[in-house]
Amino acid sequence: MPVQYTTIVEEHQAVRQRVGLFDISHMGRLTFDGPAVLDWLERVTTNHVARLVDNQIQYSLMTNDPGGVIDDILVYRQPFAYLVVCNASNRSNVVAQLERHRGAAANQLRDRTLDTAMMAIQGPRALETLQPLFSQPLGCLRYYHLTMGRLLDRIDTVISRTGYTGEDGFELIVTARAAPEIWDALRESGRSHGIAPCGLGARDTLRLEAAMPLYGHELSESINPYSAGLGWAVKLDKGEFVGREALRALRSNPGPTRVGLVLEGRRIARHGATVLHDDQEVGHVTSGTFAPSLQLSVAMALVDPRAAAVDTELAVDIRGHRAGARVVPLPFYKRTNRAVAAV
Repeated sequence: MPVQYTTIVEEHQAVRQRVGLFDISHMGRLTFDGPAVLDWLERVTTNHVARLVDNQIQYSLMTNDPGGVIDDILVYRQPFAYLVVCNASNRSNVVAQLERHRGAAANQLRDRTLDTAMMAIQGPRALETLQPLFSQPLGCLRYYHLTMGRLLDRIDTVISRTGYTGEDGFELIVTARAAPEIWDALRESGRSHGIAPCGLGARDTLRLEAAMPLYGHELSESINPYSAGLGWAVKLDKGEFVGREALRALRSNPGPTRVGLVLEGRRIARHGATVLHDDQEVGHVTSGTFAPSLQLSVAMALVDPRAAAVDTELAVDIRGHRAGARVVPLPFYKRTNRAVAAV
């Protein structure tokens, strides 16, 4: 997946206004077999996997013993199996954590990353692009749900209504062998809708506008879920899981808090830039960009809770220049006409 095919702004606007196509095959895809898979997944995730019904998807986290985040993941419940999608750079750590907590049952983990491919079709014309190629109706598919069927009448496919852009869209999993044909078919189907192949650059600006965390920036093994604003994905009352006791203590005193910032001018606050309040350092920027959809310089930061209230006036040190900044609610960008309601 390149940083860009044309320009980041062109690809970003294609997703916001029409439809964009991403090759996200670098994401990890893990499947599970055995008599106690549910118990296994509950031991290593913070959310409550048992609440999933068939064909539903859950956002969750894997934490270490001190409560830091190993990765953020999606857990798919298919009628016959569970699937976990994890971040590419963390796949080995996720697999190691799963293996450490396998338990005594004859459970088995299969890493399907290399023999499958994954693509994302995102934007207001995503449904019109994908539906003509797929055997099952997609218009009624709910957010964070999946369906199975065939693309091009012969290629078995898992399709989910999920994404990392803040737009409506779908993510699909096919065999690696079928990926080039599917990519070409999607581009042809979307040609009349203005489809654009999109790279990592647009993926980053889109997710940042939508305030979606990125591992290594808003998430890490030294950042806990409550600091990251993801406490809703931690279910302390579900039973034992790795990091539970540490998270119980962190819930009331998580430390630095993730906030959104709008900066004065067009300078970009990069990862690691110092955030100041009344000339005192209160935190650091985790991600920043000039948001194409908003025509504003925006950033997310981890700051002292005393400087985290909306409308607090702060400053960011950008290579020796202090840019004024104001705390704003997250996300920066949200679709006004949501196609399907989240569950």
